[in-house]
Amino acid sequence: MRILLWHGYLLGGTGSNVYTRALAREWSLAGHDVVVFSQDPRPELYDLGGADTVRPEIGGLLPVFVLDRYEGLEARRLPDLTRAERERYVELNAAALRRHLPADLVFANHVLLGGPVAAATGARLAVKAHGSELEYAIRGNEELAAWARESLAGAEAVFVGSEHIREVLEEVVGHVDRVHEVPPGVDVDEFRPEPREEALAALIHEARLDPPSRGDERLPDEANADRFAKLFQTDEPTVIYFGKLLYNKGVHLLLEALRDLDARAVIVGFGDYRAELEAAAPQRTLFTGALEHRHLAHLLPLADVAVVPSIFPEAFGMVAAEAAAAGCPPLVARHSGLQEIVDGLEAEYPPEHRDLTSFASGDVADLTQKLRRLLELDDRERLGEAARKAAVERWSWRSVAERLLQPFTEAPTRRRRP
Repeated sequence: MRILLWHGYLLGGTGSNVYTRALAREWSLAGHDVVVFSQDPRPELYDLGGADTVRPEIGGLLPVFVLDRYEGLEARRLPDLTRAERERYVELNAAALRRHLPADLVFANHVLLGGPVAAATGARLAVKAHGSELEYAIRGNEELAAWARESLAGAEAVFVGSEHIREVLEEVVGHVDRVHEVPPGVDVDEFRPEPREEALAALIHEARLDPPSRGDERLPDEANADRFAKLFQTDEPTVIYFGKLLYNKGVHLLLEALRDLDARAVIVGFGDYRAELEAAAPQRTLFTGALEHRHLAHLLPLADVAVVPSIFPEAFGMVAAEAAAAGCPPLVARHSGLQEIVDGLEAEYPPEHRDLTSFASGDVADLTQKLRRLLELDDRERLGEAARKAAVERWSWRSVAERLLQPFTEAPTRRRRP
């Protein structure tokens, strides 16, 4: 198949960025002809399996769901754009896609603005709902909800990552036909258990390759190599969080829980709440700034538990799946799409430890108690093996990529009405 894969943002980092580059790689390696459309200025830094890349010219204005900084672009919240600005953005992207037609499929990320962009090409299309656009942009905005409904009406498939996002899509946008539930994935070859000495040596090596950050929050903090070497001189209980440093991610709950535990913490990520978190962090907490998969693949095997404390609905717990693949037991807040992770882990954990997959959302006491039990377990390695098994069998990118194409390879083609 020839697939035009559209993503309006970057390819590095987490969430939908990882999703896009993983699909590009797996589809390309499976023999499909893939072209990736994104705003990443350096797509050559990522393994896309040989996929071609295009950076559409968008006129300098980038619609976002949560305000962030993008080099060379003005980021503005989607609800704050005028109708003319939205339509111009859609047409500029759709024109870039049309120049690469014909194609068997246009696969677009995000209900808005992926849905309108793909629909404007006139080609066979599929849309992936990621959750952030639903919660941060469309919810409560009837004009955007109506636009989303109209755009999705012509989609041959609309994909959601969990039952929770299926329900949110119905609640926020209204009824949508041809919805398929396919959880996101994890690179189980990149994220895998690794002996401690090998993991530490590889982590320090990768950190020494980091460019100077010069204040860019999207790059790793400077001198991380020396800081990692110093931190991991001793083998002590270690808890890790990696993701955005936003209030809604609940990192402040983890830091509060750590005050009553004999454990150190590594906090990975960037965001507008970092300064507040650093001020509240207990001693033995290391903030690293943003890290890429090349770092995390070696950092996770050095941690004893990975915590996902989000207090806001999540489409899926991709970071928890990555930790599980690395053999680092995840402990996640029990709600929304994170429940998919809980269910997968519980299916593999021994009965006496199944409650250690999750804690009550927002409950610091429950988080503290579960963390203490996990860190004191003599057979925590057994849980790591079970977590790895769950990731390999349920969340590998290869199986996800195959499932996303099934509606187009197993069913008759349904062309959009003109």
